[in-house]
Amino acid sequence: MNQSTSTLRRFASKRPLLVHGAGDPGGPSQPADWELVRVRAGRRIIRRARVIRRMVSVLLWTLVSIVIQSVCLLLPGNAKVHFARCYWGVFAWLMGIKVRVIGEKARRKDGRAVVFVSNHSSWLDIPVLGGQLDACFIAKDQVGQWPVISTIAKLGRSVFVSRSRGSTGRERNDMTGRLAAGDNLLLVPEGTTSDGARVLPFRSAFFAITEGERRPIVQPVSIVYDRLGGLPTGRANRPLFSWYGDMDIASHFWQIGQHRGMRCTVLLHAPLDPAHFANRKELANTVWKACADGAATLRQNRPARPILAPSYDGAIEDTQPVFA
Repeated sequence: MNQSTSTLRRFASKRPLLVHGAGDPGGPSQPADWELVRVRAGRRIIRRARVIRRMVSVLLWTLVSIVIQSVCLLLPGNAKVHFARCYWGVFAWLMGIKVRVIGEKARRKDGRAVVFVSNHSSWLDIPVLGGQLDACFIAKDQVGQWPVISTIAKLGRSVFVSRSRGSTGRERNDMTGRLAAGDNLLLVPEGTTSDGARVLPFRSAFFAITEGERRPIVQPVSIVYDRLGGLPTGRANRPLFSWYGDMDIASHFWQIGQHRGMRCTVLLHAPLDPAHFANRKELANTVWKACADGAATLRQNRPARPILAPSYDGAIEDTQPVFA
């Protein structure tokens, strides 16, 4: 009993020193506390240095690429197409984004161009998809008025659309003219970006370019940012990649550029022939289901595979539910 009482007294006499050193704001800080502060400050400095390095690298690469692409536009052949893909591929690499591609890209067949149709959650989709697909972007006309970005978009031969009723016919003719001239197009029919947690319904009006005598091939594409810091992304950190609402590119660049271990997966589904669908609304729903199911599988970090071609009765032969 005396020995136990003595032990308790010794413990009680030491306890105030431990509490005072660790929790009393006015008392002396432990070395571990200062070490933690130094580690956190060091991490902030490293992150800021990382985003500044990426910003400078992207800017310098863009300035060099503007000169090269200006020359490529004057040359015959597909040099302008291939270098545009090279530019976006290097852009994504400089941003620290590793791109994983699952599936095969559709190719022009019998003179028919390809329209790639993808979900859309961020401006990062442009360098990711642009570095993998030989296609011109279809962008809203506001992009053509943004400083620097408008120059890049024009050199990349983007097609600008206003989505106003008065100019619909002219813009459709511009896009079908591009397809007839041998260019592939990249379409994002959600009409806006999302938070990355779901795929918004596709607007059938965007599929008007698939109508006509020489219909292009349509390939659904699912894109999901599935790694951050080398670990799978979840509901809590996935919105970090998303760019929506009233966000500006500069602040989003600063935020995303601080991270490393980022990965984006591009899932290429089986190509579709618009001629096998009754109307463009049916085609839009079928393409949406393929993109939505593929994106849902990737978000859940499950093994993903391209969705097979439909049976051309208006529904995809796939028993998995639409999670988006």
